[in-house]
Amino acid sequence: MSDFPIVARQDFSEVTYLLEVLHPLMSRAARPGQFVIVMEHPQGERIPLTIADFDAARGTITLVIQAVGKTTRSMQQHCQVGTCLHAMVGPMGIPSHVGSARKVVCVGGGLGVAPVYPQARAYKESGAYVIGVLGFRNRELMFWEDKFRACCDELIVCTDDGSAGIKGLVTVGIEQAIKAHPDIDEVVAIGPPIMMKGCAEATRAHGIRTMVSLNPVMVDGTGMCGGCRVKIGDSIKFACVDGPDFDGHQVDFDDLMARLSRYKATEQSALEVYNESCRARNAAPPVHGH
Repeated sequence: MSDFPIVARQDFSEVTYLLEVLHPLMSRAARPGQFVIVMEHPQGERIPLTIADFDAARGTITLVIQAVGKTTRSMQQHCQVGTCLHAMVGPMGIPSHVGSARKVVCVGGGLGVAPVYPQARAYKESGAYVIGVLGFRNRELMFWEDKFRACCDELIVCTDDGSAGIKGLVTVGIEQAIKAHPDIDEVVAIGPPIMMKGCAEATRAHGIRTMVSLNPVMVDGTGMCGGCRVKIGDSIKFACVDGPDFDGHQVDFDDLMARLSRYKATEQSALEVYNESCRARNAAPPVHGH
């Protein structure tokens, strides 16, 4: 089966957008923490995207995407309600382990706010006391506050400029939560690698189990290509089949960030070619007749 209809779209900012895609089978199989690999069109790049929500009753999978590279910018331009994704493979990865933790802090930074939502909801459904910590650059970039308030017992919003919630990084919110609740069992953090590293360091001294979700460069998503290998303690793991969730205190974040930076020049080149082709298409005179 190919062609997966887009049934809803929402734009949160100039670069962040939501797509709700119809895939009844996947919506029943999906679990918090898993991801999909999508292709916009038959000649498109395969990109991994964490599942931000799933609704078995509607038969849909929700993806929240940031337009940063060639493919995500193309999708931002072309993926509208009524169009289709060419392919969507998944759910992939090991689902997040929602165990018997009684008090949990779910931390999302920027785009990471979306994929941590299913985890917060799952912990709430399991009977845990859930504290949400959400970080954004400013109030204008905030999204899903209502969804988190519905499944969190407490919600701490942090903004870089102080335009909403408390001023500071999510680590300030984590420290506030730990101070108020010395009995926190677990912290789950999803966001940019530098943010997840900061979260792991904030909890290390307190000995609080901290899980992070890694999203390195992936090609096949089956552990065959080795592109997504990450250093976890003394071993090498593959994020696509061994993760994406790992113990944040064991992750070699410096190695992860170094690997991600290796592709910067290639990604920039692809983006420049894409932007140039867009300009050429927009500048081309309309063709009349045949």
